[in-house]
Amino acid sequence: MNLARESIELVEQVARILWFEGTKHGLRDREWMALRFLSRANRFSRTPSALASYVGTTRGTASFIIGELERLGYIERKRSAKDKRSVLLSVTQQGKKFLARDPVNVLVDAIAVLDEEAKIRFRDALRHVLDQSDAAEQRHHTDVCKRCIFLREDRTSADGKTTVEFSCRLFRAPIAEPEVELLCTGFEHHRP
Repeated sequence: MNLARESIELVEQVARILWFEGTKHGLRDREWMALRFLSRANRFSRTPSALASYVGTTRGTASFIIGELERLGYIERKRSAKDKRSVLLSVTQQGKKFLARDPVNVLVDAIAVLDEEAKIRFRDALRHVLDQSDAAEQRHHTDVCKRCIFLREDRTSADGKTTVEFSCRLFRAPIAEPEVELLCTGFEHHRP
């Protein structure tokens, strides 16, 4: 028995839950993927081009997806205050509420019952597979800021208190501590 091949066959079966024909609760699989991504993306990645990159589609198709989600009231687009040519996408309260119907929740629930160590091993095994395939294909996947080579962490101590400030060297911008847990399409893994 080839465990690596058997694992990939299981991943293929799980993928059927992620990629499906038609619609579930009124959304196509890529629309679900987009809504899911935008709900967890940092401010640098909530753009049409970052969404296209994440979903693995053209900007035109991403624009169609954005239009559908906006028409349904699940996301909104706003012009960037810094660059009026840029658009920032945000999930609305209605969109956040709708995510409770996400078809992948069955997978989330199945993983959630594992003990904490099993969940960490599962996640880390998937990250390892992605990291290896990224290296082989010379590409990057999306991941959380705290694992990114571009994250800078500055600690200062004064009066017995330590403060931590984060910034992104890629986007040359400060990052609030909660943002280091969000997804970024500019992510690059620390290479040994």
